[in-house]
Amino acid sequence: MTELPLVEPVGPQRVLYGGGVPVAALLKLPQWDAATRHPFLRAVGEGTASTFGVWLAQDALFVADLVAFQARLVARAPRSAQGVLAQGVVGLVAELDWFDIQAASLGVSLEVAPMRATRDYQALLVGLDEERYARAVVGLWVLERVYLEAWRYAASYGGTGRYAAAVAHWTDPAFASYVAALEELADAALAQEADDGVEDVVGAVLAHEVAFWDMAEQRDG
Repeated sequence: MTELPLVEPVGPQRVLYGGGVPVAALLKLPQWDAATRHPFLRAVGEGTASTFGVWLAQDALFVADLVAFQARLVARAPRSAQGVLAQGVVGLVAELDWFDIQAASLGVSLEVAPMRATRDYQALLVGLDEERYARAVVGLWVLERVYLEAWRYAASYGGTGRYAAAVAHWTDPAFASYVAALEELADAALAQEADDGVEDVVGAVLAHEVAFWDMAEQRDG
């Protein structure tokens, strides 16, 4: 298990997970770089990602799985967390419409079978469904935080080319605010239910994110 460095809480209301650190300290895990600074993302930012359509179709499948996972999470979440999570579900449903629009504009078919990385990610979501709420909401925060950081990385390479719509979509300030709200839910959940091993959840999500970017470069099937 990776030993996390201690960090100072941000403000007097900052809650801590088991081990004495806020969940944001999990950003220091080494896997974050691999998950958020992948070569595929740089190619997207530069407008040179020839396999972007592969990623788009598979990510649409993933988002459909995420809708189902998050809807169930709303049902078992504390009342104080349900508003943010429910708004996230609504946003994901709208995102499926966004995929349809992008696919049409790029001439990409979304009628595809899930590839291995997509199937594996679905299995991870199923596993999180069976975990305690605290672990499940941490997993949700991680996967959304990865997307935010990953697309910010893509944006750093221009983000104005053929795939500018995707870069803009996941670097929008509203999405950043949503991710911040999820972080607050994760901190609050772990304040109620400390978990010294929660970095295992984070590590699993990050590993699946790396595999998903790899898949986008057609390294597996």
